[in-house]
Amino acid sequence: MNAATETTALTEAEKKQQYNFNKLTKWLRHAVGDAINDFNMIEEGDKVMVCLSGGKDSYTMLDILMGLQRSAPINFSIVAVNLDQKQPGFPEHVLPEYLKALGVEYHIIEEDTYSIVKRVVPEGKTTCGLCSRLRRGILYRVADELGATKIALGHHREDILETLFLNMFYGGKMKSMPPKLVSDDGKHVVIRPLAYCREKDIIRYAEARQFPIIPCNLCGSQPNLQREVVGQMIKDWDKRFPGRIESMFRAMQNVVPSHLADTGLYDFKNAKADGIAREDGDKAFDRDQFSEPGRINILASKPDGEPSDSACGDF
Repeated sequence: MNAATETTALTEAEKKQQYNFNKLTKWLRHAVGDAINDFNMIEEGDKVMVCLSGGKDSYTMLDILMGLQRSAPINFSIVAVNLDQKQPGFPEHVLPEYLKALGVEYHIIEEDTYSIVKRVVPEGKTTCGLCSRLRRGILYRVADELGATKIALGHHREDILETLFLNMFYGGKMKSMPPKLVSDDGKHVVIRPLAYCREKDIIRYAEARQFPIIPCNLCGSQPNLQREVVGQMIKDWDKRFPGRIESMFRAMQNVVPSHLADTGLYDFKNAKADGIAREDGDKAFDRDQFSEPGRINILASKPDGEPSDSACGDF
């Protein structure tokens, strides 16, 4: 192969790489746009506080939201916020340099939650629960100070499914992290724009964009976290049974209270045979129709409380 042929081959490879990246970007923008529209996450005049941890998810969320901001039919502003928890060895310069170069308004909040967590949580115990609660309280306060109307967190589809299973396995509740929620005091609206996004797509996007990832040294090395175990279970299912993850997430949007067992959601006590046909009635003699997991169209699948192992990677 001569030099000219090698140059042409390299160019074709670069073109393919660019094509794949554009396709990935389009998919992520589509997924985030759908989540925003479905849950009315961002409205005219909103000031969205994008919480950055320095992880792949929050970088991707900021990047996609800034792109949508330029083309959205509504006007909204973005302010990036990072909480410096004073973890030993935390590279304090990384995020300020990145955000300054990006040209986005940003604030670095310094709070020594690291010392509190290390002092309160016994050695060997999971730190994520307390760490997450401390961060959330600080972020609510900062949102008030900045006049932010929405608080954006970087949890993706797998985070939401993991929380569902954690609550089922260890909390005895069928409960997850919703794409949009109002805080307990009614003062803040929390949104998760990446709710419909697949983690593997976010990983590819973060690698292509070469984000300056900052690992969490406080809890990232803790072995046998419940969330880590459940997350590995979901990843294993995704490899062995293509389409299962999409089906599970779609199930969260297709709840049938009359076919569960929560008396607070459905009036089982007063359920009587009255001769009136109903959509939520038992179809005992009908054959259930199930889709083949491998044929589920991912684009068609749409997608608080925290158990002890909260998805703390992005607040």
